[in-house]
Formats: sequence, structure tokens, C-alpha cells
Amino acid sequence: MPELPDISAYITALEERILGHTLESVRLGSVFLLRSVDPPLSAAEDKTVRELRRVGKRIAIGVDDDIWLVLHLMIAGRLHWKPAGSKIAGRNALAAFDFPNGSLVLTEAGSKRRASLYVVRGEAALRSMDPGGVEIFETDLEGFRAALTAENRTLKRALTDPRLISGVGNAYSDEILHAAQMSPVTLTHKLKAEEWEGLFAATRRVMTEWIDRLGSEAKKTFPEKVTAFRPEMAVHGRFNMPCPRCGEKVQRIRYADNETNYCAKCQTGGKVLADRSLSRLLGSDWPRTLDELEALKRK
Repeated sequence: MPELPDISAYITALEERILGHTLESVRLGSVFLLRSVDPPLSAAEDKTVRELRRVGKRIAIGVDDDIWLVLHLMIAGRLHWKPAGSKIAGRNALAAFDFPNGSLVLTEAGSKRRASLYVVRGEAALRSMDPGGVEIFETDLEGFRAALTAENRTLKRALTDPRLISGVGNAYSDEILHAAQMSPVTLTHKLKAEEWEGLFAATRRVMTEWIDRLGSEAKKTFPEKVTAFRPEMAVHGRFNMPCPRCGEKVQRIRYADNETNYCAKCQTGGKVLADRSLSRLLGSDWPRTLDELEALKRK
């Protein structure tokens, strides 16, 4: 799912292309994309784009008369910049936003239609779409700590909850926890003062790095290949590959459609965290250390 750095990159690219331009029309390839009825979608047509804004994980396009088009890409939604009037081709194409200089096309891979488009009027309506998580660059250490300790959760779950902190998500939470050298299953109520300082600093550092990196790329070309798996990442999506800090193999915990990647040596004191599916299968034979894990693989 596109997160804060990815959404920021999209906005950087869109500002160069649609800010100050007229939204001539919106073509829907799927009626399921539009989730609102008042104001109608037509209310945004033939109006000039005045502002682009990130609202949590959403992209908000503001046009004349305080009308906002709010896009949530969810897991598989992606944006593409095409020549003006490009056809909505293929089952994955959900909509096209037509401007004089090009068309912004929204696609969604897979069969599930989770991406959404809302049309709202006014600042209050736009703010109501924000899940409410703190913005990492608009809060201080105490605000950060207060948000993540509202409930006693694991660090991984707390960092990925948009109601607690805005825009971090699955991939960047792995990178943050690796940078802070903290276990993803540590409970927020267990952290000491110096650990909160380290986590806050790591969160800002990692998000700044990726916002700058992706933003720089977006200034050169439209971000067509937005992905949560990038070769420059330290641990996310790098299961069984060497940790860039210590060289040990990156481990993972799988659950549902997601996985958590971490370095046991750097983050958990050498302890291998139980993978739900495999630990049920292996039971008491589940390896507790890196050495035990390697011995199991050799059997």
C-alpha cells in the first residue's frame, strides 16, 4: 500500500502536471470506485485545480468552489500519467481524470476493488476523512509517545495503525524498527525513555530519507512503479538476505497478506520470533535462536 513517502511522491509529480490546470472531465471505468453522491462527481468538472494535499494515506485534489476529490489507493491502486484523452483500457483501469495536458489514470491490480474515490465539499468534510493519526513531522517526542501508548500494543502494530500515526505502514515500519534496533513485538508500555527517543528519531530519519529519495525521483519522471519492495531497503522484503548492518539473514513473521521482516541479531538479541503458520506446525520444535534455525534448515 502506498504510504507517506509514496503519496508525497505522487503529489510532487502531480503538482508539476495538474496544479493550475482545468479538470475537464472524469471518466469512470468502474462504478464501484465512486463512494459518495453529494456533491456529484460532475461538480468537480470544468474547474481549476487549486491545491493538492495528503490526508493520511489519501490524495486530495482541491478544485474551485472548495470541491475535493479524495483518492484512497488501498493496497493495489496506482496512478499513471498518460497522454490526454487516453482510453480506459483493461479490467484494471478504474478511472481517468482528464486535463488539457494529459490524463491521470487510476488502476487497481487484482480482482478485489478496494480503491475509492470520494467527492466532498469544504474543509470540514475533507478533515473528516483523516483517520486521526499524528503526523510525524508535526508532533514532538511527547506527542509521538502519547499516540503510540494510547493502547498497549506491539511496536509493529502501533506504527502501522493510521489512527495512531499517519502514513508509516508496513514497509516503513520494518525499516524504522531496524534503524532503531528494536523488536517488532516489544510492547509500547514496556519502552524506556531512551528507547522512545531512539524510536522517534529513527521514525523521522527513515521517513525523511524515503520522502527525499522518492520525491527526487518524482521530479524527474512520474512514479509509475510504486512498490513496497525496494532494493535499497534494509530489511523489508529481504527475507533470507543479509542484514546490511551485521550480515545475518533477515527473518520474517507472516500473517494474512502481510509479513514483518527483521534482523534477529540486531533487533531481538538473536531470538527468532515465531511465525504463526510454521510455529503451529512445528510446535515445541520451533527454533528459538539463529543457530537453532540454521541447524533445522540443515536437517
